[in-house]
Amino acid sequence: MKRLEGKVALVTGGSRGIGEGIVRRFVEEGAKVMITDVLADAGEALAAELGEGAAFTRHDVTSRAEWANAVARTEEEFGRLDVLVNNAGVIVFKAFDDLTESEIDKLIDVNLKGVINGCHAVVPALERAGGGAIVNMSSADGISGANGVTVYCATKFGVRGLTKALAMELGPRKIRVNSIHPGGIYTPLANPMNVPKEEYDKGYWIYPAQFAGEPKDIGAAAAYLASEDARYCMGTELSVDGGLNAGHYYMGMPGSPTPPQG
Repeated sequence: MKRLEGKVALVTGGSRGIGEGIVRRFVEEGAKVMITDVLADAGEALAAELGEGAAFTRHDVTSRAEWANAVARTEEEFGRLDVLVNNAGVIVFKAFDDLTESEIDKLIDVNLKGVINGCHAVVPALERAGGGAIVNMSSADGISGANGVTVYCATKFGVRGLTKALAMELGPRKIRVNSIHPGGIYTPLANPMNVPKEEYDKGYWIYPAQFAGEPKDIGAAAAYLASEDARYCMGTELSVDGGLNAGHYYMGMPGSPTPPQG
């Protein structure tokens, strides 16, 4: 049985990476998906590949007007809206002292304000559909801090808090709000130097999984939270991070991993 049969979802940042993984899984699960992104060529190509299961509209999540348009386009195309996945995000790898004001503003505007805008925009549509689900993309770096991504961490901690507060407010209105916390996912955003997967995996030997995850892993998690299988999940933090935040190893002690060779 397809868990999302009859559902309509809007997935931001859906053209590539984690967003693409979510879109593909949702369509496999029977949903109709409105892909939104600022990367129009990639989004249109993905929608064309997926056929009747998907459509695309260009969408800047920092704009409330564009949010209104994205929701309207979804209802116009598919007749309703049941699920929002707030996936669009940006990251800057840089020492805190070196961050510019414009970089800080963009991180906050896209990663945090964009999620706030999205939640605000979809509530009426979800209520028109009789209820629904919001899945907010936080990060493993929204659970614990990390050097080189300080303000990114701040935005993802903000998404985590927003999710819990909205779960409280919107639960009685039949809207479930949960967050996913990816860590170490092999995507263009996390791998700007385009390191091959087998080499990229070597950096993850210090975590239990011993390899980097893939967009399909987040797609599976999002499909669960969007489905009725997760009907009792409200304010849940779902870590999909290969054990990154499970704890830390005492190297050399029993059970610790062995560094990769070569």
